[in-house]
Amino acid sequence: MKDIKGKLLVYAHYYYPDVASTGQILKELCEGMKNDFDITVICAVPSYNGKVESEYRTYKYYHENINGVNIVRVRVPAFTKGNKISRMKNLISYFFGAVGATFKSEKQDYIFTISQPPILGGVLGVIGKWFKGGKMIYNIQDFNPEQTMTVGYSENKLILKTAMAVDKFSCRQADKVIVVGRDMQETLRNRFNNKNVPDNIFINNWIDEKEIYPLPENNERVIAFKKQYGLENKIVIMYSGNIGLYYDLDNLIKVIGRFKTRDDVVFAFVGDGTKKQDIEDYVKKHELKNVQFIPYQDKEDLIYSLNAGDVHWVVNAKGIKGVSVPSKLYGVMAVGKTVFGILEEGSEARLIIEDCNCGICIEPSNYELVYQELMNVIDNIDRYKNMGIIGKEYIDKYIKKDVAIEKYIREII
Repeated sequence: MKDIKGKLLVYAHYYYPDVASTGQILKELCEGMKNDFDITVICAVPSYNGKVESEYRTYKYYHENINGVNIVRVRVPAFTKGNKISRMKNLISYFFGAVGATFKSEKQDYIFTISQPPILGGVLGVIGKWFKGGKMIYNIQDFNPEQTMTVGYSENKLILKTAMAVDKFSCRQADKVIVVGRDMQETLRNRFNNKNVPDNIFINNWIDEKEIYPLPENNERVIAFKKQYGLENKIVIMYSGNIGLYYDLDNLIKVIGRFKTRDDVVFAFVGDGTKKQDIEDYVKKHELKNVQFIPYQDKEDLIYSLNAGDVHWVVNAKGIKGVSVPSKLYGVMAVGKTVFGILEEGSEARLIIEDCNCGICIEPSNYELVYQELMNVIDNIDRYKNMGIIGKEYIDKYIKKDVAIEKYIREII
């Protein structure tokens, strides 16, 4: 019997088992769409932490099938997150490897690409559309070069101007642009001065509410997690996710440092990223005994680490409004924990928090107010710690995984 499902080619820089949030989202999206499409994913070999295991160093391509989704993995070199040159080598290797894999693939009905790697992700979608046919969907998780410009990662005007021109071209080539926040739709319109704006829609990212949900404080696995990392009998203020460039963590750790004498509080950083070493150096230099660094948790253990926090940071640097939406918000809300948001007014994450009143929001750069509000939260923790349960109710009503995936299927077809 002839297979009548349309062929869908997906470009995903990171894909399961990598712990990047986009990799996890794309795994759930692809597996949720496999009954509607014959899906092939072109991604890098597992390497989000910068390391490449020996089993992925021999061949240029590796073919797998995970839960009914065909995977083509491209060999890339290991890299150091804080080293721009080694990181660029990694990104470029994935790009050219993915182009090669594209030419080896069959004709396609649909091309789906995301904005990772920056700029190159959009270009891959255009190449796929030109050479393999099909409707192109460009899913922008982060706007670049706007994100790069905001944090000063590059100040080369020629590079930034070229990058903007290339990504605008990718947007124009796309049959549909999908962004992950209402504020990002505004950014897209501004890119084109509200003239001939590409067809676009916003669909929130999500958390699987069947896998991530509130647990009682006496849950054995939550207690074990707290014991393992020195969080027992403490007020736990947690940051969980990418410890990267776009969150102004250099200023946040200075606020945390003002609580160094509070032995009733522990500040937990769960994850990794380009700024982790800087934060660790600050903690060591200033002898902050109540700060703990915890490795990324496997997906099946994420429910326990998230439930171990009483209050969770959800932060973005000034200028990230309309550029990116911190996906960590959905996990925090799913476990019913209170959000301490350092987010710009009108940004998607802040709009959600304010819609359901599941936390506190303060404008980035106003760190004196952050300190004062944090002091208030810690001193009145019993009043604040259950504030987040409203966020769980909001997730269950408005940001369900199955609903989001159905939206993607409708927009692709």
